[in-house]
Amino acid sequence: MDAGTPAVTARSAPGRLLAVLAAFDHAHPALSLTEISRRAGLTLTTAHRLVSALTEWGALERDPSGVYHVGLRLWEVAALAPRGLALRQVALPYLEDLYEATHENVQLAVRDGSEVVYTEWLSGRSAVGVHIRVGARWPLHVTGVGLVLLAHGDSALREAYCAGPLVSCTAHTITDPVRLRRVLAEVRRAGVAVSSRQVTEDALSVAAPVRGPGGAVVAAVSVVVPHADAQVPVLAPAVRLAARGISRALGWHPEPRTT
Repeated sequence: MDAGTPAVTARSAPGRLLAVLAAFDHAHPALSLTEISRRAGLTLTTAHRLVSALTEWGALERDPSGVYHVGLRLWEVAALAPRGLALRQVALPYLEDLYEATHENVQLAVRDGSEVVYTEWLSGRSAVGVHIRVGARWPLHVTGVGLVLLAHGDSALREAYCAGPLVSCTAHTITDPVRLRRVLAEVRRAGVAVSSRQVTEDALSVAAPVRGPGGAVVAAVSVVVPHADAQVPVLAPAVRLAARGISRALGWHPEPRTT
């Protein structure tokens, strides 16, 4: 199996099916049957049988050249995920408002294990370049949305994450566990995360938490701007407002302040 291919056991029948689907990723959106067989760690005969079944159901599609792609039926099922397109539909009007207010990159993301997964991204032609697309994954500690989601995760998650290796993308990426814990505490206190030049040298992101009906943080929204002229005091209220609007649309009702 290729390095970077998701680790999926291929011993059981469901495991073999999942291994075929896991062979596809953003770097490999189109694969031949031989490539699927190799990346899934399956014999060509087994891969052919499973690919045929998945194609018949609509999870995969075969183009005229014989190359396979992820099928629309799989997208249709994935659209039912409450943290996927369902969340996107609720959030989109608020993301569009945030984009109109900033004309910069606007992002919505959720946590999946130790990674952040982007479910929506709006960008203008003049916005700073980012290595983000819908479905992209990044380590939690390197992005603004990831810092929000990690900061508001349970203590066991935070401690396990801080104890693990902290990958570095730039010279500014947080790789010191003590500093990361301090940053996470500040995120919880301030209600906003700022990630400066952690992914690329020229970008800064400001992110805020999105809460579900019970008050738990279920997603994060952010705006990414050029680091050189970032105005965090101006951006933070706009990002908080968008996150609060999405939270209310999801059914969150903040507790009234007591005097």
